[in-house]
Amino acid sequence: MIVITGATGALNGATTDHLLERLPAGEIAVVVRDPAKARRFADRGVEVRHGDYADPASLPAAFAGADRLLLVSSNDPEADAVALHRNAIEAAVAAGAGRIYYTSHQGAAPNTPFGPGRDHAATERLLADSGVPWTSLRNGFYTHSLAWLLGPWRQTGRITVPADGPVSWTAREDAAEAAAVILAAEDGYDGPVTLTAKAAPTFTEIAEIASELTGRAISAEVLPTDAWVADRVAAGQPEPMARFTLGMYEAASQGFFAGVDPRLGTLLGREPRTVRDVLSELPPQ
Repeated sequence: MIVITGATGALNGATTDHLLERLPAGEIAVVVRDPAKARRFADRGVEVRHGDYADPASLPAAFAGADRLLLVSSNDPEADAVALHRNAIEAAVAAGAGRIYYTSHQGAAPNTPFGPGRDHAATERLLADSGVPWTSLRNGFYTHSLAWLLGPWRQTGRITVPADGPVSWTAREDAAEAAAVILAAEDGYDGPVTLTAKAAPTFTEIAEIASELTGRAISAEVLPTDAWVADRVAAGQPEPMARFTLGMYEAASQGFFAGVDPRLGTLLGREPRTVRDVLSELPPQ
């Protein structure tokens, strides 16, 4: 039995879809906070269970019988993600899960300026101390984030950032499919597994790609931190969120997202999607 949490979300929902292409529905269960939202899986014969990391009492039964359990990471920047993950890991141990899989991030490190990267590193330590075999899927930074991280570049002709550095931008769709391949595989994947696209362009290099695709001169400009935050706030973003996002750029400039790994392409049996692919598919404005 493979049990997947967060299946009403984009990442693990897609992973479940890909698993259903490989395994009978009777071998898959999904754990969601609102079972009504998982009707499409129930209609295909997947067992739908209620479970919520914030309600530890709901989790042992939700994880029962899991030979392989995929835990999605919390994506709420205001939540205590590590505490929520601890609840899930402790419940997995109590339920006797055979192996825990966790959706981590390539930049997981205790010293990264990017808050979620610190949370992922702390969660991986919890997994290592759990006594249960574990696999951490260290996905590259998702390319769909570029839609808002790049700002209104098509209107202004400028990409403004508070710091620049290489990022192995990776399509969430590719990461989801690779997770399904790993979950369905007989071969074990132990500990951290890095899943990234094959290149890690800087924002300056992304501006060059955008220029080639649009036939316009698109520039990248590094602004002073305070000026960049002020611009974000003036555009309507709450200052705490702007400063949260700032950590991503700072981590990029320090090389936390620079590494690339061929494993994703090997698992997919094709080349992963690139930044050029993503930008070329944006609707015209």
